[in-house]
Amino acid sequence: MDTLCLPVNEESLKMAATLLKEGQVVAFPTETVYGLGAHALNAEAVNKIFAAKDRPGDNPLIVHVAQKEQLQGICRVTETAERLMDAFWPGPLTMLLMKDRQVPDETTAGLPSVGVRCPNHPMALALLRACGLPIAAPSANRSGRPSPTSAAHVYEDMQGRIPLILDGGACQVGVESTVVDLTGEIPCVLRPGAVTAEMIASVAGDCTVADSVMRPLKEGEAAPSPGMKHRHYAPKAKMTVYVGADEQVIPVLCQKYDETENAWILGHEKCLPAFGDRNCMSLGDTPKETAQLLFQRLREMDEKGAKLILAQGWEESGVALAVMNRMARAAAFDIVRL
Repeated sequence: MDTLCLPVNEESLKMAATLLKEGQVVAFPTETVYGLGAHALNAEAVNKIFAAKDRPGDNPLIVHVAQKEQLQGICRVTETAERLMDAFWPGPLTMLLMKDRQVPDETTAGLPSVGVRCPNHPMALALLRACGLPIAAPSANRSGRPSPTSAAHVYEDMQGRIPLILDGGACQVGVESTVVDLTGEIPCVLRPGAVTAEMIASVAGDCTVADSVMRPLKEGEAAPSPGMKHRHYAPKAKMTVYVGADEQVIPVLCQKYDETENAWILGHEKCLPAFGDRNCMSLGDTPKETAQLLFQRLREMDEKGAKLILAQGWEESGVALAVMNRMARAAAFDIVRL
């Protein structure tokens, strides 16, 4: 299969909409990461997503819509969900709600709930309106790889696997949407993102964070949200994340680097001069900047042939929780707290 990578315009949107209506898979930009989309209510089309990604079938997908009115027949919208939609949609918030009759088990990995969101990206919304369909879309990378924040990343993983990539430039947020479970009495964040638990609580009255956010799932434990069960976001190199004050972390990173052949440091921008002539790249100076850079840097580590990645993390609060969730999974939860 030849894979086209086209800038987003009226012609490419029309082509993408036609492919989606025909049951094909198309990659497209969102504000978080690039998505790999197919008609959410077409089981055969959804299965093509899993095939293109080599994604395990027990990993549920998120359904994207252009407006909340499209949710009729997809899920049962609660009063809390309505308030959160009014506050955060379009935006990087996915809500888990009880699914309705139209949604095939393939889309939800057989779960009774379905994740839904309205993306805050003009090109994603234009595609959703052009095809008029709800679109199931995980990140547009091979399963386990760092998520794609540019069309080039998608092409690297999906060349020959899908017919079309819509190139909308770099993604603004850089990590996937927050997933909040609204099927219980109190909203619970299963996957942190740019919309924090504190922001959700300010609208919903309360919000908890699942303890599984910063630990691997136990054997046999179900994954109600994407990004929980399987290996995710991982570079080819072994990775360790170090959390602590700069004056504690910097000497440890230097020591570990000096003990290892072909190591790289991913550090906070202000700390880079302290690493001297060691191989290092910036993760920015704020959690928001790290979110925008993380997946790009992990892919660059693969290009450099790194054998060990020594990464400087953040204390888990606000957006930093989303960053550390991704870094922890990329590092197989090898986190050193100093």
